Amino acid sequence: MAAKQELRSLEMFTGAGGLALATHEAGFEHEALLEWNVDACRTLRTNAKRHAHSGVDDWNVIEGDVRSVDFRLFEGLDLVAGGPPCQPFSIGGKHQGKQDDRDMIPEFIRAVRQIRPRAFIMENVKGLTRQTFRNYFSYVTLQLTYPEIRLRSGEQWNSHLSRLETIHSKGRYDGLHYNVNYRVLNAADFGVPQTRERVFIVGFRSDLRASWHFPNPTHSRDTLLAEQWLTGEYWERRGLKLPRQPEHVSIPRARLESLPTMKNLSWKTVRDALVGLPEPKLTGHPRFQNHRLQPGAKTYVGHTGSAIDWPSKTLKAGDHGVPGGENMILFPTGEVRYYSIREAARVQTFPDSWIFEGAWTEAMRQLGNAVPVGLARIVAESVAVELRKHADG
Repeated sequence: MAAKQELRSLEMFTGAGGLALATHEAGFEHEALLEWNVDACRTLRTNAKRHAHSGVDDWNVIEGDVRSVDFRLFEGLDLVAGGPPCQPFSIGGKHQGKQDDRDMIPEFIRAVRQIRPRAFIMENVKGLTRQTFRNYFSYVTLQLTYPEIRLRSGEQWNSHLSRLETIHSKGRYDGLHYNVNYRVLNAADFGVPQTRERVFIVGFRSDLRASWHFPNPTHSRDTLLAEQWLTGEYWERRGLKLPRQPEHVSIPRARLESLPTMKNLSWKTVRDALVGLPEPKLTGHPRFQNHRLQPGAKTYVGHTGSAIDWPSKTLKAGDHGVPGGENMILFPTGEVRYYSIREAARVQTFPDSWIFEGAWTEAMRQLGNAVPVGLARIVAESVAVELRKHADG
């Protein structure tokens, strides 16, 4: 049996390694992982030293500002992947977008221009696709389509956008260009126990003539509702008594009765994510790293926790390092407590062997900024399959 073609990649804005681990598991060998945050780099290096995953031990972690990197050193790679800092476009941010100097998307575009990879994967917050940023989102996708058509000295970005739109409308360009697709994906629809919506922008270099589409969802909200409130299978399989249907589940019975015919699996819940994990204690746990109780969880308006029998709310980095209500478990009794770091890692589908460095707030920040490994792996695997079809591209 012939060996699989080796696929080489560069990871940008690596953080705790969610996307990097996903692309690694999809078959990409990383030439380097770029990250500026000290604790995130410690997380990456700790896991490399532990050799917990085959091939991770030789990861080349480069700590520093990507703006100082000469990407021409990586020319000819198969893939560039990363999630540029997203604060300018997040719901919780100031929504400054292009005017925000934290916008690192131009650096991702520069990497594509200089490396000329066969493909790229860029991940970001759903907020980037909001109506407020519609023109800038078009600007981003067109720059990724034609990365060599650069912003001229003194030119405003909207004028650059107009030039890109004119070229795109002609339908022909002989220089470097990519066939670009984007889609907002909900992690829960792909088996991640978290309702986390992120936009993925994927491009293949035009000379490959790739025919690629985003993977189809495998899991469904409606199937979970049917198993909980129509057939009761959810509770039976987990050895639980059928509870009273909560008020927020107002779906008509006729609608529920039509759901079991669906082919997709049910959404995974927080309870599913935590199977096999003991309750966290202040002293930690000898068998599970990063599994220590964090006291002080309270509920108030807008800070109500993630119901244990539903996918987690979107984990967030939090303001000033303090995670919000979505980083708490809401039990049927009405009690709440914060996720331990290990529990939050389960929600983000990191393996239990993946260790997070830094204090609780810093580790939760890393997790809140991470790409769910399970979701990213599905996207990366589909990209790897397509690249291997065009081995000579």
